[in-house]
Amino acid sequence: MKNDVENRDDLEKLVRIFYDKVRKDTEIGPIFNSIITDWESHLQKIINFWEQHTFGVQKYKGDPIEAHNQVDERMNYGITAHNFGTWLFYWINTLDDLFEGSNVDLLKFKARKMQTIFFMNMAQNRP
Repeated sequence: MKNDVENRDDLEKLVRIFYDKVRKDTEIGPIFNSIITDWESHLQKIINFWEQHTFGVQKYKGDPIEAHNQVDERMNYGITAHNFGTWLFYWINTLDDLFEGSNVDLLKFKARKMQTIFFMNMAQNRP
């Protein structure tokens, strides 16, 4: 039996394994690898983001919608709904590989919701 995502250490494990998969993916890996230059700093920011959205811990600082709009601009407005789908596929599979429980369900739900919000905002902000 797998445990639920219960704390920051669990989120760190999730995020690190997830991004290991993403960075190797032939579709979305090049996007992440061309934009992110300091991976450790990025991972800590993402862990803070998910810790806030899972446990209410207020460590995250940033504007994820604006960050995704900037990535889209740097990629010549070429980020697609399929790219977000690939990202979500890895997120859900990594969660399922490692954990089970109500926080896993919450993390899946929030990722699906954010995927839609981020992509729709991105599309609306294109020239």
